[in-house]
Amino acid sequence: MHRQGDRGLIDPRATIDSTAQLDEGVKVGPFTVIGPDVTIGKGTTLESHVVIKGPTHIGEDNHIFQFASVGEDPQDKKYAGEATHLEIGDRNVIREYATINRGTVQGGGETRIGNDNLLMAYIHIAHDCLLSNHIIMANGASMGGHVSIHDHAILGGFAMVHQFCRVGAHSFAGVGAFFSKDLPPYVMAAGHPAKPYGINSEGLRRRGFDEDSILRIKRAYKLIYQSKKRLTEAVDELREMARQAPELEILVDFIASSERSILR
Repeated sequence: MHRQGDRGLIDPRATIDSTAQLDEGVKVGPFTVIGPDVTIGKGTTLESHVVIKGPTHIGEDNHIFQFASVGEDPQDKKYAGEATHLEIGDRNVIREYATINRGTVQGGGETRIGNDNLLMAYIHIAHDCLLSNHIIMANGASMGGHVSIHDHAILGGFAMVHQFCRVGAHSFAGVGAFFSKDLPPYVMAAGHPAKPYGINSEGLRRRGFDEDSILRIKRAYKLIYQSKKRLTEAVDELREMARQAPELEILVDFIASSERSILR
């Protein structure tokens, strides 16, 4: 780790705090500001006018576009200047005017983003959010504090997620969707308020799910949403189905652990 990175890759008009640590191959564009307690892994590119505030750790081979604000103080009235943290993994793309806030002491102290995510222009990730891997947030999608988003989930443009909600793996929220309950794995939702509209079949095919697995997920969806059974009864049946269908295990675990209940 080189404290100031490779000078030939850093525009002289950038402002970098003396305590920031930039690994080899980090590119920094003009008028970008990197504050104290920031570490950036090798191969990451920061375009012009990016602002990064620490404590923040950014991994390798990320690409952050102009005017993004990364690691700023949480927008929470309880925040009192504590040194909370933002952790960003590898190979993420963070587009123009994205805003990503650090955590709060009350929420565990950390906002965390995994690997291989595409975070498009004007998205907002609030304090204490936890994003896994291979997630897409389209332009203007936003989430309140303490939201969790699981692998391969997609939020359409201007989708809004209420604080403390969870978004399950392989789910899909349509353009402008708003939901204040958990969106289960595999499920597509749209509307304001959002309603379920089947499963994300096309997304599953693209990720290598075979037709038998997709059929079993469709049956699980019908059990939850079309059988008129109580949710507890449906979960009990899902547990039995999951014994022969491992792809249903994440659905059972997600619903059973829901604190806000699921979108239904």
